[in-house]
Amino acid sequence: MKALYKAGPQAGFELVDRPEPVPGPADVKIRVMTTGICGTDLHIHSWDSWAQGIIEAPLIPGHEFYGEVVETGEDVRDVKVGDRVSGEGHVVCGICRNCRAGRRQMCIHTVSVGVQRDGAFAEYVVIPETNVWVHHDPSVTPELGAIFDPFGNAVHTALSFPLVGEDVLITGAGPIGLMAIAVARHAGARKIAITDVSRPRLDLARQLGADLAIDVSTTRVRDAQRDLGMREGFDIGMEMSGHPGALPEMIDNMNHGGRIAMLGLPSQDIIIDWGKVVTHMLTLKGIYGREMYETWYAMSAMLSSNPVLHAGISAVVTDTIPAGQWEKGFDLARSGAGGKVVLDWTQL
Repeated sequence: MKALYKAGPQAGFELVDRPEPVPGPADVKIRVMTTGICGTDLHIHSWDSWAQGIIEAPLIPGHEFYGEVVETGEDVRDVKVGDRVSGEGHVVCGICRNCRAGRRQMCIHTVSVGVQRDGAFAEYVVIPETNVWVHHDPSVTPELGAIFDPFGNAVHTALSFPLVGEDVLITGAGPIGLMAIAVARHAGARKIAITDVSRPRLDLARQLGADLAIDVSTTRVRDAQRDLGMREGFDIGMEMSGHPGALPEMIDNMNHGGRIAMLGLPSQDIIIDWGKVVTHMLTLKGIYGREMYETWYAMSAMLSSNPVLHAGISAVVTDTIPAGQWEKGFDLARSGAGGKVVLDWTQL
């Protein structure tokens, strides 16, 4: 099969022939149709310090995907050949305290598809049946199915706290931040503001329903609050950027008792006014991945019940590139000029 391959500890990938993966008794083999390019994949491609600390090459990366089941192991019970599926990328142990308590997203032995085991930048991928999400809604296109993983990040983050009637600040208008706008609107938020420095992404944010898209290279969040007619600060914050200045500015603009969900991974230390966190009684919650599998149920239910949300999330995919032109796809994703970039593995 054709696959993007990192042969050793250096920057770059190669599109090469690799052996097709063989499913074990409890595994499912999937013919990959589409894959999303994630920030994680950009780190792995560039072989930066984060990647060097977590990746062991050789490796086939890629963890956001949609495809068709072509083979199942002898112990697989529910997933069938021909099912159209996406995959939960976190493979858990099932026996640690959190797994046994039903908190599988907190498994201390998590192994990630495309990070610690071969992933989906290939014509075929194998994952456990327990990680397969079958799409029963025919309106889920291959492009939409490819971004269920990051959509799940947006849903997990956005639904961490009640949103009905609340004023929401999202920092970072990357694909996940953009999807969080649509989720927050679906869940009943009152006012939604989002920050970034990319004009195309801020334009996308407005199209997805943001009341205010703030270019923080020219405007401060406090000034934007006045434009929204707010007097007491934001009720809910979603930090999606990882930028060292985003969280401190968010904290400065939260109402007393405000709640912040943090998904963005910082690349450097962040200086926080912890006295303000205490005296303003703020709640900070770290988010990683998706709740398994309540987030997946919520995603499918929201998409099937809300055509506006369905259209909005679909619109986050701005570029679909033949997998044979993967370098172009990675350049687009790294530019940060648009939304989600998807590779089409039916076009090699």
